[in-house]
Amino acid sequence: MKKILLPTDFSDNAWCATVYALKLYANEECIFYFLHSYKMKTSAMSNISNKLLRSMAENAKQELIEIKEMAEKANANPKHKFEAVLSIDAMEDAIEIATKKHNIDLIIMGTKGATGAKEIFMGSNTVEIIKHIKTCPILLIPHDCDFKEPEQIAFPTDFNRFYGEELVPLKELSKLYNSKIRVLHINKEENLSHHQNYNLAMLEAYLEDYPHAFHWMPDYSKKEHTIMDFIDDLNIDILVMINYQHSFIENIINEPVIEKIGFHAKIPFFVIPSSA
Repeated sequence: MKKILLPTDFSDNAWCATVYALKLYANEECIFYFLHSYKMKTSAMSNISNKLLRSMAENAKQELIEIKEMAEKANANPKHKFEAVLSIDAMEDAIEIATKKHNIDLIIMGTKGATGAKEIFMGSNTVEIIKHIKTCPILLIPHDCDFKEPEQIAFPTDFNRFYGEELVPLKELSKLYNSKIRVLHINKEENLSHHQNYNLAMLEAYLEDYPHAFHWMPDYSKKEHTIMDFIDDLNIDILVMINYQHSFIENIINEPVIEKIGFHAKIPFFVIPSSA
């Protein structure tokens, strides 16, 4: 049974991510864990009484119960079960703790926060969560992203790394709807090195039982622009990247360009942590 964590700030955007998750895994046995953190900044807590903090905790607990009940009513799927998790830790810590405690297989969350105080959780903190979580894949769902059965999955790579078990989440994603994995290489060199050719051959062998194709695109612009063009040209439904040290994704989550791919992309962004 797949265990999926759904961090929520009770916003419409978080619910949008929940709906996408329920539809994506409609045919799979799953336990969905709704996680909410009501941790406040220390500076804000110094001005809040214990009575108010208890009231906030009760309100958060009640909202968690309500969203769990709403999911159960909206999703009459006997393959799905729901649990609620309330935390007083910072969201990235709460996610890490819940991931370990409940043996979570995947985190699914929205990429754009609500207004006002709820921005404590979402918004730019999505990037911090990507940086913080090193053991579990994260599927980021753009605001107002309607579910569509994924037919095409893009996987950019420079062939400089050997991929093995790291690609299990990608293969599992492809298997859900027999999605085609389109491996994208952005040409920075005239010819691949021996090392790159070896990794290319190994990747092709690793994907042989899954529908896939390899694509080469010229390095005519910034990488994020090339990837977005590829997404548009081939009607890509999900973008998948591996977050390893000094990788392209590490660069983009440390720069404002993450807003172009992560926050403003029209398709879900699947981030796989590196095993090394």
